Amino acid sequence: MSGQTIDSRPGRSPLLGEAAALGARPRAPFALSWSGGKDSALVLWTLRRQMFEPEALITTVTESYERISMHGVRRELLARQAEVLGIPLVEVLIPPSCVNEIYEARMAEAFASAPLSGVEAVAFGDLFLADVRAYREGRLAAAGKRGLFPLWGQDTAALAHEFLDAGFEATLVCVDPRALDPAFCGRHYDERLLAQLPPGVDPCGENGEFHTFVSAGPIFAEPIACERGEIVEREGFVFCDLTPA
Repeated sequence: MSGQTIDSRPGRSPLLGEAAALGARPRAPFALSWSGGKDSALVLWTLRRQMFEPEALITTVTESYERISMHGVRRELLARQAEVLGIPLVEVLIPPSCVNEIYEARMAEAFASAPLSGVEAVAFGDLFLADVRAYREGRLAAAGKRGLFPLWGQDTAALAHEFLDAGFEATLVCVDPRALDPAFCGRHYDERLLAQLPPGVDPCGENGEFHTFVSAGPIFAEPIACERGEIVEREGFVFCDLTPA
C-alpha cells in the first residue's frame, strides 16, 4: 500500500471556524506537501495566519529506510510533527533510488484515495526554482488539481530571518557536501549559522544545499523533543540522525 493516512487531527480546525466567523470566503480544499523542514513550516504558518487549514499533509517516505525521503528523518519524528500540528498525515511510500515512473504512480494512487481524493489543490514551499514548479504543476494538472505556492518569489534571506524571528527552531539534517561543509550538518538553524554560510549558498537551502527538521515554532501545539545522533554519509549526502527524546 503506497499511501498510508495517520489521522491525528482531533476535529475541525478552530482556524477554519474562525475564518467562517469572520465571514471569510472558504478556499477550496487543499493539501500541503510536507517535508518536515522549514519551508513547509513557513507555508503552514503563512496559511494559518490567513485562516486557511490543509486537509492533509503529504510526505514521501523511503519504505525500506523508514525515513522521510531526501531529509533522512525518522518516521517517528514525522508522525510526531503531524500529531502536534493536528493535521492528518498521508505517507506516500517509495523505494530507495526511486525512478520518476514509480514516484508518479505512487502519488497518483495516493491522490485517488481519501483524504487526498477530495482536495482540489496542493500547497508547496518552493521559492524560486521554476523547473521544479513547472514539474509539480504539470503532474497536478494531469490529476485535475492545481498548485499553490504561497512563498514564491520572496527574498530567501528575509524569509530565513522571518522564520527565526517567529520562534521556529530547526536542525540541519542533510547537507550536500558539494555545496556546504559537512560540519554544518547537525547544527541548529540560527542567526549564527546564517552568518557563517559561504557566498553562493542560499539562506533557505533552496538549491538543495541543505535540508532541515523543524522541532518547535508557532504552528506546533508543543515542541518536539529530539536529540542529535550519529552523523553519516550516504549516497553522496551527509545526514544527522535525529532521535526522539
